[in-house]
Amino acid sequence: MKLSDFDFDLPEGLIATRPAKPRSSARLLVATPTRIVDRHVTDLLDWFRPGDRLVLNDTRVLPARLTGKRGRDTAQGYQEAKIELTLLEPQSVPGQWKALIKPLKKIREGEEVKFSDDLSATLVAKEEGEALVAFNLTGEDFDRALNAAGSMPLPPYIEAKRKADQQDKADYQTVWAKNLGAVAAPTASLHFDEPLLKALSEKGVEFTYVTLHVGAGTFLPVKVDDVSQHKMHSEWGEVSEGAAIEINTTKQRGGRVIPVGTTALRLIESAAPAPGVIAPFLGETDIFIKPGYEFRIADALMTNFHLPKSTLMMLVSAMMGRERMMQVYDHAVAERYRFFSYGDASLLLPQEP
Repeated sequence: MKLSDFDFDLPEGLIATRPAKPRSSARLLVATPTRIVDRHVTDLLDWFRPGDRLVLNDTRVLPARLTGKRGRDTAQGYQEAKIELTLLEPQSVPGQWKALIKPLKKIREGEEVKFSDDLSATLVAKEEGEALVAFNLTGEDFDRALNAAGSMPLPPYIEAKRKADQQDKADYQTVWAKNLGAVAAPTASLHFDEPLLKALSEKGVEFTYVTLHVGAGTFLPVKVDDVSQHKMHSEWGEVSEGAAIEINTTKQRGGRVIPVGTTALRLIESAAPAPGVIAPFLGETDIFIKPGYEFRIADALMTNFHLPKSTLMMLVSAMMGRERMMQVYDHAVAERYRFFSYGDASLLLPQEP
């Protein structure tokens, strides 16, 4: 398989920069092996059955983007430089984080960057384009200061059009977000609001929560033409014992297990030791799902529309077949669906309902 096999033309105007309001009013493309149906997210009630189980990622997005200043005494006097920092992942030492710094060349090891009156960080080390920084606060004090000073780390294709603002702190977070640690949202889940969750529950649809802390690597481009040579980024996830029992029970009863978003799908597939069976899981996953992969747990997938030539295009092609997904995306472009993180949704059903 070549990278070009997963390319398609996307008009710039179809990239969404704000979400639909209310969340569940977004459009929904339903794809089966033989049909493509145009609906809205509220119509999920027509496609889910009593006994189906939705798997939801309960990660909470950090306001991980910080802008501050580095000061330095020079021969020309005291000089400041603007520094932008994006958190990547916490380290075992309290207060230390891996981060991206822009521009990295303008800061030296041992120098401090101030982001607010309360929050600052010192550069500990540089390695392969990333930085190790130590913040002056830890625990709840750090969380409060970060929430005040930080902004949501919107994807690059949105940041290129506008900067994150206060509204994104609500928009770029699921209504069930719980476990802090992601630097990108599980975006298919952004379409759910409390009325829709209530309606689905009343119909008999069940919910299981798992955690996958989405990392900045989710936006990294594929740089090899032979996709089998691509190395996936790793992300931390957890499937609790209770979650595994719920999913296994649904499989045994003949219900469908439907992850909401590629993050939830990647996690439950990582936790499956055999077809139809999931086990508790705690740790890193770098699973790469591409055409030819045989799904062990997921029976369908709700997801947004993805970037051309991305690993997520390969993942949805694994579920529906590459040619079928190209037909789906041709339809989505022709019907002017909104793409990417704040865009519309698709429900992919590899078996006719």
